[in-house]
Amino acid sequence: MSDAIKVVLVDDHALLRHGLANTLTELGHKVLYECKNGKDLTEQIRKSEIPAIVLMDINMPEMDGFDATLWLKNNYPLVKVIALSMFDDEDRIIRMLKNGARGYVLKDISPEELNNAIQSVIKKGFYYSDLVSGSLIHSINADEDESNNDRAQLLNLKPKDIEFLKLICTEMTYKEIAEKMYLSPRTIDGYRDDLFQRLGAKSRVGLVLYAIKKGVVHF
Repeated sequence: MSDAIKVVLVDDHALLRHGLANTLTELGHKVLYECKNGKDLTEQIRKSEIPAIVLMDINMPEMDGFDATLWLKNNYPLVKVIALSMFDDEDRIIRMLKNGARGYVLKDISPEELNNAIQSVIKKGFYYSDLVSGSLIHSINADEDESNNDRAQLLNLKPKDIEFLKLICTEMTYKEIAEKMYLSPRTIDGYRDDLFQRLGAKSRVGLVLYAIKKGVVHF
């Protein structure tokens, strides 16, 4: 167990927590403790061992996963959060990533894929599953010594591209972004599709991840 990764579970469903704890133990990891919500986590982590990974549910009473993830980012930045949810909509994924989550997996994930997610977050810093294309994964996981190439790539983006990237990192809809930029929805669709192709992304989440990696936005 010397190489076991120390994990904490945060979920308001006790049966799911206990089952997940058993799965993680079978995978060779060490479950330090279980929390029923974000508030419970903030209390336990102050007086207990600090984990490497927190598997974080999103919908919880008292303090949900969004707020708990942001709290960890501000107070325990070395703790890496993997969101664990029943929902795969873009808004939830983007908000969790903005708040500091390093990965996002669904609750019906297989034990093997969950283990892959944990190992990837520990070794690479992030886990993406099928959120983005392989080329964007390579871009986001690139080493810091590629920063010059990053800057060169950013130089190919026009000011309107940068403005659009910043806005898609908010909770605004594409229609609201069009109004903000004084452009038609059709023009905004063109901006989006062009950036999908140029940046190797296949979803709004992919564009957000690109913007975070390249420093277009800072959270």
